[in-house]
Amino acid sequence: MEFLILGFFSGLSLILAIGAQNIFVIEQGLKKQHIFLVCLICSISDLILIFLGIFLFHYFVQYFTSVIELVLNILLIIFLLHFVYSKIKVFNLKIDFANKQNNISKYSIAIKTLGFTYLNPHVYSDTVFILGNFSKNLLLNEKILFGIGGSIASFLFFFLIGYLANFFSKHAQDKLIWKIINFFIIIFMSLLTFLVFIQIIN
Repeated sequence: MEFLILGFFSGLSLILAIGAQNIFVIEQGLKKQHIFLVCLICSISDLILIFLGIFLFHYFVQYFTSVIELVLNILLIIFLLHFVYSKIKVFNLKIDFANKQNNISKYSIAIKTLGFTYLNPHVYSDTVFILGNFSKNLLLNEKILFGIGGSIASFLFFFLIGYLANFFSKHAQDKLIWKIINFFIIIFMSLLTFLVFIQIIN
């Protein structure tokens, strides 16, 4: 049980950092767009990556080269630039909150969620490398408990922020408030894109 708790708090401490994926989950909660699907994809993805890190840590250290990391960073920049552009394009459009749930397909949301998850190098550093490295000296049963604890933290966190955003979405029904939210998202994602670019050139 102690290793499950250790995994839970280790995973929680990493996932609490504000990132593009978390912002996306919060935004979908505010929009009431397929929240369960978004939270489920993020949570299951974390579970998969956590256990990959635990059981294949040495393999990843050997083969996850700087070239692969560079490619992932470039893909992330392209993805974020497209996302920021789409936000700017609809910034001044009239918002129909009544149809917010049905104006985008599950497939489109799933693709976006997978993009924010698997094109983000920080997801791999947190789940595969940090948690994998942290658990490398544990016994097999201890590794499993550690992974379960980290996965529980991910499930609780994503569903919590998704449905909390959904609960408070009534306060975002005002078009001015929604513009402010979109402005924050544009600024944050643009800053994140810039930071990833700086990381590449350095």
